[in-house]
Amino acid sequence: MATIVPFVDLRSQHEEVRGEIEAAMAGLIDRSSFIGGEALTRFEKNFAQYLGVKEVLGVANGTDALWLSLAALSVGARDAVITVPNTFIATVEAITRVGAYPLFVDIDVVTATMDVELARRLLKEECRQEDNGRTIHLRTGRRVAAVLPVHLYGLPANMPALLDLAKAYNLPIVEDAAQAHGARCLLDGQWKRVGALGVAAGFSFYPAKNLGAMGDAGAVATNDPELTAKMRWLRDHGQSERYIHVTADGWNSRLDAIQAAVLDIKLRHLDCWNAARRAAAAHYRKAMEDLPLVLPVEPPYAEPVYHVFVVRTSDRDLLKRKLEDRGIGTGLHYPIPLHLQEAYRHLGLGPGSFPNAEESAATVLSLPMHPGLRPAQIEHVAQACREILG
Repeated sequence: MATIVPFVDLRSQHEEVRGEIEAAMAGLIDRSSFIGGEALTRFEKNFAQYLGVKEVLGVANGTDALWLSLAALSVGARDAVITVPNTFIATVEAITRVGAYPLFVDIDVVTATMDVELARRLLKEECRQEDNGRTIHLRTGRRVAAVLPVHLYGLPANMPALLDLAKAYNLPIVEDAAQAHGARCLLDGQWKRVGALGVAAGFSFYPAKNLGAMGDAGAVATNDPELTAKMRWLRDHGQSERYIHVTADGWNSRLDAIQAAVLDIKLRHLDCWNAARRAAAAHYRKAMEDLPLVLPVEPPYAEPVYHVFVVRTSDRDLLKRKLEDRGIGTGLHYPIPLHLQEAYRHLGLGPGSFPNAEESAATVLSLPMHPGLRPAQIEHVAQACREILG
């Protein structure tokens, strides 16, 4: 059946800014300036100002953004990083790429983000604090080097509680903000954007993200000048200046000028697009309040931006199939938690290890969500769910 309500609609978004993008690309072609330069510098400066941080470094993709953050913190082969199992694999790839060990913590069943009390229990019962301030994970003997929470689906993790916990154990927080461009968190009575809360944050600009490039792209945000310097070297072959290599651990992770120019144009529209997503989410809630679905929550500490609109139902597979039969696009984020993936079988974490993450994986379904979603389309999706679920 032809698609009636698409899961995402990138074309309509691009039509809104097409003239600006084409003009910017023409300028880059005229100047033949494709790596670094003014376009990259301008986007880095504007995104840093938007987030409220001192520095943004454009990189090749969101996975590299997280890896660079951990590498700059000197996280390595004798370390462990606390994170969650219900996320895109890039979160944990960054941990394993620096040689560290992922210490999974189950999620809060309501928010689907890291359960802070379970993280606290892990640190208290499965680790020891040494006199030098290091925290050692007893089973593996590794230093707990960082906490890597995920702002999932556009909803900030419980950063007020996580920041308090991390401070008590002298642990840096690296935010996975790949799905939460523009989301805000309430800290000490002030709303702050995610990406400005930990020591560093990784962003992905994959095309379908709230702030999406026209290809792969990413960025790291930080307020730490020492981390900034390290990541500048690491993203560009370990160079402090051209052909002067100060580390052998460098990599090629540059954000090209075309993607930077596209992102800078789209950044000016991000708040408007996020407001449209929030309005669509509110409409979904009203249209679906009588349905046997668990709808997304908005905790008092968070202002989410609905990268995706995720509902939960024990009839997930039936609902997905029947919606798609009716031309309504859906997504699964994510159907198998990472501790049950073949890639992490060596960790020895079988079914039942993280019951909340496993239940979420079995019941979540992402419904159509994008800034161009119309009220009539939301009503159509809601009515289809009503008829399917009886």
